[in-house]
Amino acid sequence: MNIYILDLLVIGLLLLGVSLGSRWIARLPLSFSLIYLIFGFALGRYGLKLFNIRPDAEILERLSELVVIISVYGCGLKMNRPLKFWAWRSTARLIGLLMPISIFGLAVAAHFILKMNWGSAILLGAILSPTDPVLASEVQLAHVEDKDELRFALTSEGGLNDALAFPFVYFGIYWLEKGDLNNWLAQWVAVDFIWAITAGIVMGIISAKIVVYLERRWPRPKQESEEDIRENFLGLSTILITYAITELVNGYGFLAVFVAGVGVYKSYNSKRDSQKHLEQLEFADQLEKLLEIGMILVLGSLVLMKPLIHYSGQALWISGLLFFVIRPVGTLVSTLGSSLPISNRLLLGWFGIRGVGSLYYLAYALGQGLDNNILEQISWITITTMILSIIVHGISATPLMNLYENNLTKANKLE
Repeated sequence: MNIYILDLLVIGLLLLGVSLGSRWIARLPLSFSLIYLIFGFALGRYGLKLFNIRPDAEILERLSELVVIISVYGCGLKMNRPLKFWAWRSTARLIGLLMPISIFGLAVAAHFILKMNWGSAILLGAILSPTDPVLASEVQLAHVEDKDELRFALTSEGGLNDALAFPFVYFGIYWLEKGDLNNWLAQWVAVDFIWAITAGIVMGIISAKIVVYLERRWPRPKQESEEDIRENFLGLSTILITYAITELVNGYGFLAVFVAGVGVYKSYNSKRDSQKHLEQLEFADQLEKLLEIGMILVLGSLVLMKPLIHYSGQALWISGLLFFVIRPVGTLVSTLGSSLPISNRLLLGWFGIRGVGSLYYLAYALGQGLDNNILEQISWITITTMILSIIVHGISATPLMNLYENNLTKANKLE
């Protein structure tokens, strides 16, 4: 029997069920990603045995890479704030303070509790540091006019820390490969931190300006349907071109694509051009959702019970500390003195969803030829943490956000 055809049948049935039942599923205390995860497990070696993709497969890195770049572009298109520091203060706190706190906190826990060496501990912390803009869809901006600070902070954080985890991933890899900090620290600061981040920002700005310039000076299609197709292709071309040329100059492509998304939004943020921005955003969201399904199905199919059980104690330590201590406490510390009320800061601390970004960095690390024992330990701690995140955050997202919206509505009525 043709396994590929059966895969298509099962995925088609899943899409049909999710599409027809989306109205009822949205009311339940669970996320769509949790449903995909369960189906992925059922399709793996402990179920129907239709999926057989292992964690070290290159396709895993490429698929997760594609999901991330489309996702961060969509995040950029949602950044409805002026490019002023005061408008991005929450984001700056989450990236500049919370992200290093998360990496360092996880590294300390891995070093002292799991007895991992510092290179491995930092690599694990960096892999698990990004929050995921794909799986956090339940709490992201509902539309570009949404001015809610909590949603903006979560969305901008997810778009940026998926990009800015890379320097710390390199830091951990270099420590494992080269040992003594004196052998590579200066190069890491100059190339992997300063140059790569600067190149990502500059290339993102340039790419957005060039694409928008060409689009405005190119003859417009006469039919509306052709105009929609053109906008979709323009969005996809912006993503791919920006990512590729940034990687060619050794910059961070994820960062560049996010910046390009912000640039496109700012360029089209007018009554005359706003529809173009919305069409690109809708297309990016649809593409992201489709790729998310494939990605989470693959994650579910990756599960192997023997290593999962073997590393379960270590994974529970790391995920428990991350979910209930490091992220919440780090968020409260990072947002001290901010205008966010304590209830919003607690929600911000809870919704540190781990997902496709972590899977990409894991796949990237697997391809660097590091010690297999170290990689196996990091792999199963990461995969288990992601699965637990999808479960606990997926179950809690709907009721918590419903409560948040109700309180927000009551507060607005009182005003």
